[in-house]
Amino acid sequence: MTRFLVVLTDVRPFDGAARDERTSPERRRQVVGASSQAAADRIAGAFMALGMVRARRQRVKVIAVGRRPSALRSA
Repeated sequence: MTRFLVVLTDVRPFDGAARDERTSPERRRQVVGASSQAAADRIAGAFMALGMVRARRQRVKVIAVGRRPSALRSA
């Protein structure tokens, strides 16, 4: 079963170097779990209405976790 995380993060200032979320992720403000993509999209929509997101100082990310590779689903 695929679960989803909706993450509200601060936007880092651009320093000219390539951004790599695995080595230096953006600071998380809020993390909410959802059991369906529809629920995750509704939560993300609510976060996108926030003033800091609209001012581009924060961003919203929807991340699928627990998804199986397609080759394993048919077995």
